[in-house]
Amino acid sequence: MIDRFLATLRLWFAPQRLRTEGSTPDYRFSLANERTFLAWIRTALALVAGGIAVDQFLTGLRWAVRTSVSAAVLACAAACAFRAVNHWMRCERAMRRGEDLPVSRFPVLLATATGVAAVLVLVAVALGAGS
Repeated sequence: MIDRFLATLRLWFAPQRLRTEGSTPDYRFSLANERTFLAWIRTALALVAGGIAVDQFLTGLRWAVRTSVSAAVLACAAACAFRAVNHWMRCERAMRRGEDLPVSRFPVLLATATGVAAVLVLVAVALGAGS
């Protein structure tokens, strides 16, 4: 298990090693995979901005509430960025090997976590959680 994780992690930093696996896929698919990666990175950047915004602009909330929501959103941003590169690499590897593309529960987890954070902020604002 650890060996597989380390091998995958090495591919993150040396993606040229993917060329040793299978055959080169149609460039259109590789470029589509890259666009998907960039969309995930944009999502991560938006979450970073949202986490900072919660911390800096919702000063009417209690410090613990504001910090907790901000930290949760920023953790989602980090997870999204790391997941982006992992998903890109897994898809690229699957295309080269002629395998089915990997499925992922991450979009549901990210959407759920973002929705929960939004509801927490909404409830805190509606209840007027003072500082």
